[in-house]
Amino acid sequence: MEFKVTHRADGCRARTGIIKTPHGCIETPVFMPVGTQGSVKAVSPEDLTDAGATIILANTYHLYLRPGANLIRRLGGLHRFMNWNGAILTDSGGFQVYSLAKLREISERGVVFRSHLDGSKHLIGPEEAMDIQEALGADIVMTFDECAPYPADYDYVLKSVQLTSLWARRCMDRRKRGDQALFGIVQGGMYRDLREKSAGEIVAMQFDGYALGGLSVGEDAETRQRVMDEVMGFLPAAAPVYLMGVGKPEDIVEAVRRGVDMFDCVMPTRNARNGALFTATGRINIKNACYAEDERPVEENCNCYTCANYSRAYLRHLFMAREILAYRLNTIHNISYYCRLMSRMRSAIKDNNFDHFCLEFYELKRNGMD
Repeated sequence: MEFKVTHRADGCRARTGIIKTPHGCIETPVFMPVGTQGSVKAVSPEDLTDAGATIILANTYHLYLRPGANLIRRLGGLHRFMNWNGAILTDSGGFQVYSLAKLREISERGVVFRSHLDGSKHLIGPEEAMDIQEALGADIVMTFDECAPYPADYDYVLKSVQLTSLWARRCMDRRKRGDQALFGIVQGGMYRDLREKSAGEIVAMQFDGYALGGLSVGEDAETRQRVMDEVMGFLPAAAPVYLMGVGKPEDIVEAVRRGVDMFDCVMPTRNARNGALFTATGRINIKNACYAEDERPVEENCNCYTCANYSRAYLRHLFMAREILAYRLNTIHNISYYCRLMSRMRSAIKDNNFDHFCLEFYELKRNGMD
């Protein structure tokens, strides 16, 4: 993997760049739709390409349990298995194991957990996480980490940082494939000194990129922005930075302002399946009766397949009738919105008017709420 910064914004850390992977070049900042089980829910790979997606995220934990990483390897790797020609990032499974707090036991060896599918017992540690991700064949893979809950006391987070660094080194030592980029993950909760400690230890290992973990776990936006401000100063400017699991449009804008390059979140797809559609003036709930005879598209200036062909009235009808097509059309629009948001930010940075973009972004939202 190669990463090159192409433009820097005036007055803040926002920047554009290009990540070169075996499956194409990715312009940053970029949003990665989440394809947890080798599929972005409700849409096809062709839908994703048309919406503007160039890289997606798949989940190590889920694909390990079903259908199995070795099966996917025998069938040609994840790209071929799911017919996706773009880049893929796989997370290490650490966050999913974190979410199984009542079903897991953590030690230096790794995490012993019970499958949410059938209750069977499994162990994933740094070596297993690397072996699984190498079998899947993603372009970018993540180290196995320990994500501290929020809130968490200082001693717990310190142990989490120590374990994350230990596991990161073992991931680096286990690495075999030269065609996969490996990103290290910075933990440390909401404690500045622990974030600095974690960043120092992870950066010293010289990973291909760096991720901010342990955010979007219940903290408020102000705390998250403070942590980002602090951590970005500890990371090398020449490497891509990935903010894991943060997905509200306004949170992404603020993270881009602080120099973050990569994002993922289930928000656009999950909201789509619940009838919430993103627009420049805020979310609309397509279930509302006010859209029953609304002939307009979801968003007037959107050129996605959904907005080009269907009215709000029809989308509401599909959703209320529980037609499967509703989920596909809603998801296409939401992913298109996110990809278009990233494209607009890239253009604003290149044109040296990112501050103006931010003012306009928030003004449109305020007008929409009014």
